[in-house]
Amino acid sequence: MIIDLRSDTVTKPTKEMLDAMLTAEIGDDVYKEDPSVNALEKRLAKMFGKDEALFFPTGSMANQAALKLHTNPGEQVICDKYAHIYNYEGGGASFNSGISCKLIDGHRGMFTAEQAESSINPPDFYHSPLTSLIAIENTTNKGGGACWEYEELRKIRQVATNNNLGYHLDGARLWNALIAKGESPEQYGDLFDTISVCLSKGLGCPMGSVLIGNSSIMKGAIRVRKILGGGMRQVGFAAAAGLYALDHHFERLSDDHIKAKEIGEILSTLKYIKKVEPIETNILIFELNDNVDETQFLKKLEKKGIYIIGMGSNKLRIVTHLDYTVEMHKKLLLELKSL
Repeated sequence: MIIDLRSDTVTKPTKEMLDAMLTAEIGDDVYKEDPSVNALEKRLAKMFGKDEALFFPTGSMANQAALKLHTNPGEQVICDKYAHIYNYEGGGASFNSGISCKLIDGHRGMFTAEQAESSINPPDFYHSPLTSLIAIENTTNKGGGACWEYEELRKIRQVATNNNLGYHLDGARLWNALIAKGESPEQYGDLFDTISVCLSKGLGCPMGSVLIGNSSIMKGAIRVRKILGGGMRQVGFAAAAGLYALDHHFERLSDDHIKAKEIGEILSTLKYIKKVEPIETNILIFELNDNVDETQFLKKLEKKGIYIIGMGSNKLRIVTHLDYTVEMHKKLLLELKSL
């Protein structure tokens, strides 16, 4: 039995999802003639209370398009030092949009409205980049699946409005936050100018992300997607997977959260564990004792068919997901106890 907990991106389509993909109505999406893509975009725009949505092959491309829509070359985006747009998108902010990142030293990938406001460069001080955007990530990947408090996000919205800044949400795992916090998509649509949501993580699709916003900001999105090489043809097969996942895989995210917390509870009792970070969703980050070698620990797990991510400095990450079964869960807990 292989237990792959490196990421929630390792899932494979279920038989039912494959059936939905095989029977999907398709067309040429570059001409906006793919009925499945159009249905997915319309559904997500309505779900978040926005005018438009646009299907992208990847979450990084959706985020990069959002940065481009909100900024001009030489300007600056405010984000946390853990932000995905800064750490894990290949330097795309500078390469694609010619912008820099003002990094905030937040807590687990989250910062306060006061920190955001103090990071804005004076608009009349031409020696520094013009601040044009605030970007947040919910849940935070590098922060261990942490969920932002909605009230703090609302305060940051006010900071953005008062300073004429855009407000973007990297919602790659927003679905997990909605389930964990009992919040609604409409609440986030009320706050943010643009929102990217991923279909290929917690929802278990083979590919796809969607950028959502009102027509005033989204009018240039399809052109930016084309420039970035994201124009796709009969992509309705992938969109059909997204539609199926929204119907069948959304509510079940709570199962992943429960399993992650149960793993954390076991880890916190083991002598070789130094620390387990707080667990809110499906990402679990823990730290080995100083006398335990991270590489050797990972190799021991791999010999047992268990794969997780090493983050360096004796920190490791586990991500629960759709393909992590109850049987796998029981085996993992026993193996962790026996090490």
